[in-house]
Amino acid sequence: MAETWQFQVRITVVPELADALRASRAYAGRDLFEAVLHDYDASLKCQFDAFADYVEEAERAGRDRYPLYQWTKETIANPGKKAKYLKSFAVYVRGAEVYDRASADGLYARLSALAGQVSIESVNRFDTNPANNPQPPART
Repeated sequence: MAETWQFQVRITVVPELADALRASRAYAGRDLFEAVLHDYDASLKCQFDAFADYVEEAERAGRDRYPLYQWTKETIANPGKKAKYLKSFAVYVRGAEVYDRASADGLYARLSALAGQVSIESVNRFDTNPANNPQPPART
């Protein structure tokens, strides 16, 4: 029986758009961008904010239960990585981080088509197959 992987689409945007998205402010092409998200019952989560939430939760609930705590804390404290992850957004579908291939493929195609119109620098699609993804760093 073949394994069924789930998928996630991530976008990288220019800093001005990232600031507007994080603050829910108006930006050029917003109606086009939001129409795509609406069609898939999708929303965005800034990768930096997701990392900061993870660190906060680990500090509140006990770091020993969060294997990526140290790596994530160091990542958001690094100015270069912070700048990178502030521009990176994961697309959630129906509130889920990962979802079916059809949704990912549709989002990928439609967001890629909008890239030149709404300041999207890149659109990427990832799957949950561990062979295609870096594994967590070893605990020291």
